[in-house]
Amino acid sequence: MLICSFRVSAQDSEAEAVKTVIRQLFEGMKRGDSAMVKAVFAQNAILHTAGTTKTGEIKLVSGDVNGFVTAVGTPHTSVWDERITFGQVQVDGPMASVWTPYRFYIGEKFSHCGVNSFQLFKSPEGWKITYLIDTRRKENCL
Repeated sequence: MLICSFRVSAQDSEAEAVKTVIRQLFEGMKRGDSAMVKAVFAQNAILHTAGTTKTGEIKLVSGDVNGFVTAVGTPHTSVWDERITFGQVQVDGPMASVWTPYRFYIGEKFSHCGVNSFQLFKSPEGWKITYLIDTRRKENCL
C-alpha cells in the first residue's frame, strides 16, 4: 500500500513540474522575455497549428521555435497574454502530455481562443517541450 502512495505522490510531483514549465512559457510571452521562453523548449522542438482557413480548408501549419522566440523578444506595444487552464496532465516516466484550453489577449483585447496540446520530455536539464500543436478560433471558446 505504501508503494502505491509513493508512486501517486511522485507522479503528482512530476505533473506539477510539467505545469511549471508550461506556466514559464506563458509568463515569458507576457513579459516579452525570449530567454525565458527559449529555456522551456527542447532543441529541435516542433510547433504546429491545426485550423481552418477563411475558405474552409483544413490545414496544418508548421511554425519555427526560433522565429517564435524572436517574435516574443521583439519589442511590441501590447502584452501577449495567453490565459490557460490545465486539462489533462499525464506523465509516464520521462514523457508527459498536457491539454490546455486558452484565450489569447493582446493587451486587454480578446484575439482568439483554442486548445494547446503539449508533449514534453524529461531531459537531464528538466522537463522540455518537444512538441506543441494548437487550434485557433474566435468563437465557441471553451
